[in-house]
Amino acid sequence: MYYVYALFSETTGKIYIGQTNNLDRRLMEHNDPNNTNTFYTKRNKGPWRIFYKETVDTRTEAMKMEKSLKSQKGRKFFTLSSP
Repeated sequence: MYYVYALFSETTGKIYIGQTNNLDRRLMEHNDPNNTNTFYTKRNKGPWRIFYKETVDTRTEAMKMEKSLKSQKGRKFFTLSSP
């Protein structure tokens, strides 16, 4: 099982879109200032919180959905529904 998710930074108002097979671990990584694997969320400061998630069966599906959500149409969807 994989997750496609969107995070919201309460500090900057920025949105981050990603995919993972372990959502709890990934959220902790995004909020860990010492993690070197999260360049965008480290640079744009948190705290980050999940405001959208969707479950899919395969990583291929998750990657396709992530790409779609990062498109102009997907960004517009999140702009309208962001907290």
